[in-house]
Amino acid sequence: MIFKTISMRRMGLFIFDVIAIVIAAYGSLWIRFNGQIEPYYLIMINKYIFFILALTMLVFVFMRFYTSLWLYASIYEFRNIIVANLISAGANMVMFVMLGANMFRSWYFIFAMLLTALTGGIRFFYRFIRLYLQERGLFGRSRKNTSRIMIVGAGEAGNQIAKEIANSDKLNKTVICFIDDMDTKQGRYLQGKKIVGKRDKIIEAAEKYEIDEIYIAIPSATGLERKEIIDICSKTNCKIKVLPGMYKILNDEVSVSALRNVDIEDLLGRDQIEINTEEIMGYVNNKVVLVTGGGGSIGSELCRQIAKHGPKQLLLIDIYENNAYDIQQELCRKYPMLDLKVLITSVRNSKKIDKLFEQYHPDIVYHAAAHKHVPLMEDSPNEAVKNNVFGTFHVAKAADKYGAKKFILISTDKAVNPTNIMGATKRICEMIVQTFGQRSKTEFVAVRFGNVLGSNGSVIPLFKKQIEEGGPVTVTHPDIIRYFMTIPEAVSLVLQAGAYARGGEIFVLDMGEPVKILDLATNLIKFSGYTPDVDIKIEFTGLRPGEKLYEELLMDEEGMKTTPNKLIKIGKPINIDEKKLMSSLKILYDAAYSETDNMKELVHDLVDTYHYRKD
Repeated sequence: MIFKTISMRRMGLFIFDVIAIVIAAYGSLWIRFNGQIEPYYLIMINKYIFFILALTMLVFVFMRFYTSLWLYASIYEFRNIIVANLISAGANMVMFVMLGANMFRSWYFIFAMLLTALTGGIRFFYRFIRLYLQERGLFGRSRKNTSRIMIVGAGEAGNQIAKEIANSDKLNKTVICFIDDMDTKQGRYLQGKKIVGKRDKIIEAAEKYEIDEIYIAIPSATGLERKEIIDICSKTNCKIKVLPGMYKILNDEVSVSALRNVDIEDLLGRDQIEINTEEIMGYVNNKVVLVTGGGGSIGSELCRQIAKHGPKQLLLIDIYENNAYDIQQELCRKYPMLDLKVLITSVRNSKKIDKLFEQYHPDIVYHAAAHKHVPLMEDSPNEAVKNNVFGTFHVAKAADKYGAKKFILISTDKAVNPTNIMGATKRICEMIVQTFGQRSKTEFVAVRFGNVLGSNGSVIPLFKKQIEEGGPVTVTHPDIIRYFMTIPEAVSLVLQAGAYARGGEIFVLDMGEPVKILDLATNLIKFSGYTPDVDIKIEFTGLRPGEKLYEELLMDEEGMKTTPNKLIKIGKPINIDEKKLMSSLKILYDAAYSETDNMKELVHDLVDTYHYRKD
């Protein structure tokens, strides 16, 4: 049936073009002689009309007049119509000359112009009628169920999306208006739709025009600009979709299907951190690389990124076999030539760690293995010390002993003026790394960052699960704020820190402004299609033991120094009394394995910035 319809359309166009050629041939005479056609020329056209028809139709077929989709006709098709008619006029001139017929020269020009008006007019009139009927729900779409769209961004991306919506029978959507911040575009029209104002008019226009969906089509916008626009759009009751990035324009991938839902990452208010791939390649390529905790959120992403850069061998160790198995299978599928060793062991096992270093001699060590859940560690402080402190000590000692070139510790902003045992143990880990860095040929550094979006145990997966279950969404305190970054950003920082490492530094990412957890919860509920405190309740549960309202990234005495990547800062090394540290570590070790009840007090003796609640 579809093919029959298409054939009928082509046949209809073919017949119309035949009629148009005849009209143009005789009409050119009528125009030239103001309606008083000389018999000589009339006889000539009568004699050669079938030659004119055959030659012109041959040109039309060659120019694909009957295979183009005229519903989507654009300036490209209009150009083809002009070129085809000029060629046909030229071909007819050659024909008349070869046949010895004396046709006046202006006939060819008038013939081309008239034929262009007729053949082009019918095709674009067809497109106009189809679009007109579509917009009014009389053809292809149900007007009653049509989604009303506002596009933010009246540039090339917005134009392409509006054009696709207008041309499609299957997209039950209608573009109503545009928003754009450029003064020169105000009040003008794009694809027949008015640019009704700047971003400050979004809320007003959404209500006035009864908008159902808002498409943010500004691929060149910075992270902060995108966040500001999303913040405004989130105050409406509209669904919000975003065009991901400038690469969509460059790759000609701008379409409605390229639009995605707003992610929490869009609310960070900054662009993704950029890294110098060549720097990473320089120190990872053809090296033996060890990742501890390689099955975790950060560790597994480290393995993915490292695998891209051609390591000589990648060693992954983890105590959790399921996580390790998952990343092993993924890497084997994607990088079949990668020399990958996955080993199940604990960083607490000093003898096993020593044996691994003796056997494989890793050049670079990324130490991501750690207990990180604050509330759980508050109830099990001895386990936090065993795993975090002495796991780090065992791996760092082996790296020093067997001559690893670099050792990069994954740390946290909770290590700064810690109020929980997890943060305090990570601060001790930093002290261990800086102590080794003072005397070792291995370049020991720490990388400190905030909360990682989407990592195991982070707040976003918890909120999503609570929303799926119908709520309530639990927030500890209405004023609690946190620094956030994505998993790829965190790993990018770690990788680039390895390139900058000279020994003893603590690298810190400039993560922009901190984000209120309440705002994250509210927006996540909205972006899931619900109304906060109506469809999904938000409940405040109170700060958990060891939890702060805000986190810090640097201690006062650390200072700040920039790197070639402006988003990565360096806290200068702090002098640490190695003798005192080692003595304190021995006390902690004995206490942890004798299951002491006063571990937090002992940790405080070593980390004087640690503030803990006495039970």
